[in-house]
Amino acid sequence: MKKVLISIAAIALVGSFGSVVAGDAAAGKAKSATCAGCHGAAGISAVPTYPNLAGQKEAYLVKAITDYKNKTRVDATMNAMTAGLSDADIANLAAYYSGL
Repeated sequence: MKKVLISIAAIALVGSFGSVVAGDAAAGKAKSATCAGCHGAAGISAVPTYPNLAGQKEAYLVKAITDYKNKTRVDATMNAMTAGLSDADIANLAAYYSGL
């Protein structure tokens, strides 16, 4: 019985992580216009020094964008571009780009 309860708790915990990151890809696409100038309209950058966002893992994108917003990760352009994003905006952008 104890193993069953531990298993159920573990599944519930793992399942809760997905809901923290999951965003609305359609809303992310609408918000992505400002990102497209550097990262490309479809998340593929034409500039070799700018990273592609298309297909990146959703959790990675949430962390990277949040780190730029909080200035834990320092880049003057990205710090400025992310400063006004809400947590929902970040989740939505991550959902959009991870799905490309």
